[in-house]
Amino acid sequence: MNLAAHPAPDAVPGLGTTEFREVAEILRAEARISLGEAKINLVQSRLARRLRESGLTDFSAYLRLVRKDDAERARMVTALTTNHTLFFRENHHFDHLRAEVMPELKARAGAGQPVRLWSAGCSSGEEVYSMAMVLAGTSRADAHWLRGDVRLLATDLSLPMVEAVGRARYPALGADQIPLPYRAAWLHNEGAEVAIDPALRALVTARGLNLFAPWPFAGQFDVIFCRNVMIYFDADARAELEQRLVAQLRPGGTLYIGHSERLSSAAAAATTCCGQTIYQKPKAA
Repeated sequence: MNLAAHPAPDAVPGLGTTEFREVAEILRAEARISLGEAKINLVQSRLARRLRESGLTDFSAYLRLVRKDDAERARMVTALTTNHTLFFRENHHFDHLRAEVMPELKARAGAGQPVRLWSAGCSSGEEVYSMAMVLAGTSRADAHWLRGDVRLLATDLSLPMVEAVGRARYPALGADQIPLPYRAAWLHNEGAEVAIDPALRALVTARGLNLFAPWPFAGQFDVIFCRNVMIYFDADARAELEQRLVAQLRPGGTLYIGHSERLSSAAAAATTCCGQTIYQKPKAA
């Protein structure tokens, strides 16, 4: 999840400071995202389209709509959390998953135990499909172990992003980050796009989820990726989410966070750092 970096300005009346503060408060209340006033021009640019599509000409009228229309309120939050991600971003995490974590995941699956991985704040799905490719290896024979009870969950606040995960189709140029053996095994070229192989798509469930709402999980996860998400929250929200993520890991499970993120003292004390922005929950005694 990432606020868009350089949107083009739109020809709409300016967003005033009072209006910006209301937008920021809504975003904080709905998604715990913290917006400083340096983002006022960015917010104006991102919401200009919503004004046009709503038939409105100024932000005061738009905020009156948002106050009474829950659906538009949700669309506003989505507009301000436009996502950006890449396949195999921060590749050292995938190297660690393959070399250090997968042997135990295979052992658990071989023993008939469930294996669960979660991409939290999944954006359009490049992360979760990178995870799936690592698990599947570079051939159908390598992927044989996935016939056990192995599932990946991808969640995002933005429902358009959840829908993109389900489509599992991406610009072909974006596939350049995928190591060639994985590309050969699991991507299908379809003109200007590539499609993820159905065998990998079948492993992934995509759902809408607000990370600060109650989580509907019956069990714990072996692996959680929550990367470049927490940088948009204030310190209290980050600490709360980190502790919930650690609690949601099974003993021995692994948490991957973004390259510029660090765990708070409470979450750090409950885990062991085992690599760059990689943390493991202690195994049960």
